[in-house]
Amino acid sequence: MSTPYPFTAIVGQDDLRLGLLLNAVSPAVGGVLVRGEKGTAKSTAVRALAALMPEVPVVPGCRFSCDPGSPDPACPDGPHAEAAGVSRAARTVELPVGASEDRLVGALDIERALSEGVKAFEPGLLADAHRGILYVDEVNLLHDHLVDLLLDAAAMGASYVEREGVSVRHAARFLLVGTMNPEEGELRPQLLDRFGLTVEVSASRDTDERVEVVRRRLAYDDDPEGFAARWAEEEGALRERIAAARVLLPRVVLSDGVLRQIAATCAAFEVDGMRADIVMARTATALAAWAGREEVTADDVRQAALLALPHRRRRNPFDAPGLDEDKLDQTLDEAGPQEDGSDDDPDPGPDGGGDGGGGGGVPPQADGDRTPPSASQSDDTSSPAPESAPDTPGRPAGGEQQPVAAAEPFRTKMLSVPGLGEGAAGRRSRARTEHGRTTGAVRPQGALTKLHLAATVQAAAPHQRARGRSGRGLVVRRDDLRQATREGREGNLVLFVVDASGSMAARQRMSAVKGAVLSLLLDAYQRRDKVGLVTFRGKEADVALPPTSSVDAAAARLESLPTGGRTPLAAGLLKAHDVLRVERLRDPSRRPLLVVVTDGRATGGPEPVALAGRAGRLHRSEGTASVVVDCESGYVRLGLAGELARELGGTAVTLDELRAESIAGLVKDVTAAGRAA
Repeated sequence: MSTPYPFTAIVGQDDLRLGLLLNAVSPAVGGVLVRGEKGTAKSTAVRALAALMPEVPVVPGCRFSCDPGSPDPACPDGPHAEAAGVSRAARTVELPVGASEDRLVGALDIERALSEGVKAFEPGLLADAHRGILYVDEVNLLHDHLVDLLLDAAAMGASYVEREGVSVRHAARFLLVGTMNPEEGELRPQLLDRFGLTVEVSASRDTDERVEVVRRRLAYDDDPEGFAARWAEEEGALRERIAAARVLLPRVVLSDGVLRQIAATCAAFEVDGMRADIVMARTATALAAWAGREEVTADDVRQAALLALPHRRRRNPFDAPGLDEDKLDQTLDEAGPQEDGSDDDPDPGPDGGGDGGGGGGVPPQADGDRTPPSASQSDDTSSPAPESAPDTPGRPAGGEQQPVAAAEPFRTKMLSVPGLGEGAAGRRSRARTEHGRTTGAVRPQGALTKLHLAATVQAAAPHQRARGRSGRGLVVRRDDLRQATREGREGNLVLFVVDASGSMAARQRMSAVKGAVLSLLLDAYQRRDKVGLVTFRGKEADVALPPTSSVDAAAARLESLPTGGRTPLAAGLLKAHDVLRVERLRDPSRRPLLVVVTDGRATGGPEPVALAGRAGRLHRSEGTASVVVDCESGYVRLGLAGELARELGGTAVTLDELRAESIAGLVKDVTAAGRAA
């Protein structure tokens, strides 16, 4: 087993270390979600935490780590006779992103259950993590059904495996730690709320600190055991401090005045439900115990708010998590008794020095709660810019214009890819999935995961006499087992191709276009799609955002999109073709949906319209489902967007028709066009 990097050797990242240590002191806090860019010691810190946790007494031979002082009466390995327990180190169990449901919750031996009537259960990762740490790296990339199982177990303290009438239940209480890079996509708000605390991490910009990080890492890589030995004294002191804080925790007093401050803070930031209040109370209590105090102070409440509320106050998928610290201080001053802590010693940080009582959570927002780029900003009071005239071959390209704000987003109905796919689980197009309605049965190619009971019994029934059946049990062989086939929904790659040329540059038109694309991005966020953004203007097309799961990154690129110049429509379609070609190699099971946002005009070069038509037919020949959002306005309309849609084999819809109340027939049109192609 490799020697973990010492927790006390981590440079900086005070909020990260404090959030983890508070959960070590009080697991009831509910875990921590670590958000930050790659290479910021997220995984290193989580793996190092296990070495600081107190040893766990367990029943000898129990696969579910039962406490000998109070064994689980429903333990599958029980009942346990009274016996002396043994101690072992706390475990850190890692849940891989690609894990199966059976690997997470465990698996029943279906063949033995049917033929012998016994509960032959193989424990999963939840059983291994009981009374330890369950670490999920890149938790935002975990499949939805696994996240649901994981968080249900974290909330109930138990895992239930029920399949074909056979039920197994075992205790599963663990410290849940998730890490994620926001650039790769966000967690759903309801899942964010299930993490007790959240911390933001980023690489230091201080030269001396970066040098020290590299120096320590190189020393560790050269001699892990020797490096850990040099930090053994600091590790021991921190381990003793955690143990002392655990002993002190039950004696910490949470006064009515402090509870009033907690409730007022949660109400002021308009968080949903009561979980935030409870988490703040537990966190403030843990902070007091960590500081060696038996009473919670206003500073503890402030620190708890900075750790427990940022991820809960998001009102929109594109809002950045964070708190307005001025508003927080004002709320704390107005609620509850006033406390003067100027004469008190500051709360030591997790490394034994520094100020651990303030400045946690995330950096404050400069203007308080961030306003979504689409909201309120569309009411521009400045004089509108005149609409740019279409470019002609003899006219130089128009100058670049400043980006305009998006109009207010609206609800759209679902655009789906025709046919039946097999991509990643999502909420858009029909697909064969592990979860959904049962549509049939097949012989399993590998391990059996979803038994089709009726088909299995039907396959085994004709052979019972030949197999010498004499008892009540059904004689089942491996060849009799049938795997259930199920149909659900998949996530798609929605690739936006946006016309940013001079013909689109009028302030009101581009604002409406951005509002429409932002609305579709919101829809993609809710349906768990990957998104990409290609723009074309001037002489060429650019990949403004390669395909990613981070929908808010696409919204940010859209917000700063400049306009002006000629309309190289063919270049935009060809660039989109290149992007889709590469993505088919990377993820062949994820089907694309091409959304072209343009007025259909094409300028620049010889025969630009014909060239755009040939590029459209290239997409059609490969069966790419497509929608053209027609942005043409005015009394005289050329209908070029409709011609482009026909070349693509898709359908055209105007900006007005894109709204939910007007888009009812669009899915049928897309499906019919895809089948005709």
